[in-house]
Amino acid sequence: MMDKKLTKLSILLGALTCFAAPYAIAQAANTSRVPVLAQVAHPHTYYWREMYMPQLTSGPSAASFSPDGQELVYSMQGSLWRQGVDSDVARQLTAGPGYDFQPDWSADGKRVVFTRQHGNALNLFVLNLETGRETALTQGDAVNLEPRWSPDGSKLAFVSSKDGGYLGLYVADFSGGTLKNTTALVAGEVTERDRYYYSQEDHAVNPSWSPDGDKIYYLSNPGVAWGSGDIWAVDVNDPDSRQKVLVEETTWAARPEMAHDGKRLMYSSYQGRQWHQLWLTTPDGLSPLPLTFGEYDLHGARWSPDDRHVVYTSNEDGNLSLWLHTFVGGARKEIKATERVYKVEMNTIAVQLKDDAGAPLAGRVMVSDARGRHYAPDDALVHADDYLDPATSNHENHYFHCNQRCDVRVPAGEITVRAASGYGHLTASVKMDTRGGTNLADMKLTRIGLDDDFGQYVSADLHVHMNYGGQYKQTLKGLAAQARAEGLDVIYNLIVNKEQRITDINHFKTESDVFDGVTIFQAQEYHTSYWGHMSFLHLDDHYLTPDFSSYRHTALASPYPSNMVMNDLARAQGAVTGYVHPFDKAPDPDGPAGLSHSLAVDVVLGKTDFLEVVAFANHEETASVWYRFLNLGYPLAAGAGTDAMTNYASLRGPVGLNRVFLQADPDNPESMKHAIRTGNGFVTNGPQVGLLARAAENDAYVGPGSRVHFAAGGGKLHLDAALASFAPIERLEVVQNGKVIKRLPIGDGHRSREQISIDVTTSGWVLLRAVNKTPHPFVQDLYTYATTNPIWVDVDGAPQHAPEDARYFLGWLERVKENVSGRQDDINAAWELESILADISAAQARLQEKLDE
Repeated sequence: MMDKKLTKLSILLGALTCFAAPYAIAQAANTSRVPVLAQVAHPHTYYWREMYMPQLTSGPSAASFSPDGQELVYSMQGSLWRQGVDSDVARQLTAGPGYDFQPDWSADGKRVVFTRQHGNALNLFVLNLETGRETALTQGDAVNLEPRWSPDGSKLAFVSSKDGGYLGLYVADFSGGTLKNTTALVAGEVTERDRYYYSQEDHAVNPSWSPDGDKIYYLSNPGVAWGSGDIWAVDVNDPDSRQKVLVEETTWAARPEMAHDGKRLMYSSYQGRQWHQLWLTTPDGLSPLPLTFGEYDLHGARWSPDDRHVVYTSNEDGNLSLWLHTFVGGARKEIKATERVYKVEMNTIAVQLKDDAGAPLAGRVMVSDARGRHYAPDDALVHADDYLDPATSNHENHYFHCNQRCDVRVPAGEITVRAASGYGHLTASVKMDTRGGTNLADMKLTRIGLDDDFGQYVSADLHVHMNYGGQYKQTLKGLAAQARAEGLDVIYNLIVNKEQRITDINHFKTESDVFDGVTIFQAQEYHTSYWGHMSFLHLDDHYLTPDFSSYRHTALASPYPSNMVMNDLARAQGAVTGYVHPFDKAPDPDGPAGLSHSLAVDVVLGKTDFLEVVAFANHEETASVWYRFLNLGYPLAAGAGTDAMTNYASLRGPVGLNRVFLQADPDNPESMKHAIRTGNGFVTNGPQVGLLARAAENDAYVGPGSRVHFAAGGGKLHLDAALASFAPIERLEVVQNGKVIKRLPIGDGHRSREQISIDVTTSGWVLLRAVNKTPHPFVQDLYTYATTNPIWVDVDGAPQHAPEDARYFLGWLERVKENVSGRQDDINAAWELESILADISAAQARLQEKLDE
């Protein structure tokens, strides 16, 4: 069964070829960074890890009532806290090591079970409230979470990845302070239905008990193609007896909770909306009705013992907050930890950011103690890297954004503070001992940049998602503040579907917003995992719908409209179009997997403007495909986009991690459109690279996106190349027509400027790239990478010849034609397939012309 499952999954991934944030990309990139919690076998960690896994946040999360309903235990800042519902005093119960989440208070009031993330694993612990003793209930490298006591306290239900890496539902006896007789209550089964964002093996999560202890309600996805699944009930004593309670889509967040009267099942849902609110149904799933309303998320709701109140977390103010909700009447009260009583001695440090001239800065900050535990201001949005470097740590880095000065409460002892401010400053790091009381971490970040003769640039992230189902609720003003801290000038917020919703659809407009010097444009990502994802920048009229295509097992299963059709519609609105997060591995037309990615069709037909070369993908693999297009003379510009979900607590990188530097006016859309299309700058995740070229000593230098002309026979091309990088660089290379022809010296690893001459005999192109495969804590990407756009070389007006590359794309298109021709069952009408095949054939004909030249 396992072999069949893996074979089917590999074929499916090859056929879809979306390559949206590949989860095993570290191995493909040959880099030492590895995914956090890679032992979980489900794909697309950037979905389940944020939307399901507990996260380190400054605000409170997952709460549980005491048996008398007068107190709460909840997780905040990675510790457990105890607080009365009528009190503003919170007492810290745990202080690490690691981070503690998801507490559940036993019915006898003596114990709290919780999950602890320590290192790169999560295990279950029990806390004795009388003695304060913490006892591990599970051990090892698996992910164990969502522990829930049975009503009589004799059993524990929980979720674990311990069997094959798939999230399944388990139950165990609790006796003598340990777990015994652990059995799989709902283990994953392999589905024959196509899935992309979810594993071929079903998952089972979100357990909660019926009042009599006979059933467990949970979330699972048997037979579900898209979405995290439906609400189910299973008989604890007869696991084969399962009942589907409610068909639902919640992106991992339903967390069904039965009232103590056994008549009302509460859960979280965004049904018919853009945000999660609370709903009620019966044990048989009858006629769900909403309990709460609002344009924000409510999560982790729990009934009080008398069912008169509900406690939940909310992101209505952006960060997380804890609320007590009166069921009848709807009165709400925020549970605030105004006074905090800590388990260990705490002191406050002030982090102050400035440049080498003393001017104040905003930046990204990491604060950690000697154990590697991270800290942040009480009101900060804490974010986590989604990869880690095993050579330096056994867990991921956590960080926050700071505007000039931030106060952080930390344990007395040794503290390390690290800071960065965009790509125009070197990073800084200090160690300090806080046992002397309040301390100042005075962080000086030295400026670094290209010389002025390489041009004046603005930096833009072409691919950002302001809100995308994350822990927080992001606003335009908050998004701009993050951009300022990252030294970013322009943001394109790509509004996009996530299963049944389009979270930021209400923000779509054709005009930009400007906040304190940061320009934000609203744009669109077109989300089809069959043809590949695209972005439409500067739509001048309306958002294109439906924002779905080729969603198998839905009413929008047809591969029509293709990306070719949608590109035409976007361009009719004056939009710049591009392909985003393309490849973890370059497509192989001769490989065993199917191929459906339509990039080659759109480039050859001139329907798309740019390709995200630095993106949520493998930069070198993507560049290898890009070089083939350039070799054939296609003026495909390099773009860059982070694919950052800025309301996430766990993400691959902050806004601006992948960015393009352009010579443009950010307040002028036409100027931005022209700069993106012509590629008049460079793309990067850290290094700044500059390249100028001229044909003769007395000619003026020109930069990326420009052309240098030679007469017949060619001549010497004179290059001026430069590097300025806050992260050290291993390789600085000149690439001509897809081949590295020169490696330039770097000196201290951060700066270089060299003037060289190369021979040119045929039309082609040249660019400069910088690479470092060694991880850097402030480059939250697979590896450090930057490239200029090409400078084109024209010799006597002759076309470029690259027959090998033409044959490569002809083979690619033939595989796409075969693939889509096999989708007859999904086609709504014959003309849909005819339209698609006509575009593919037109592209093949043009490539054949190039091959025949």
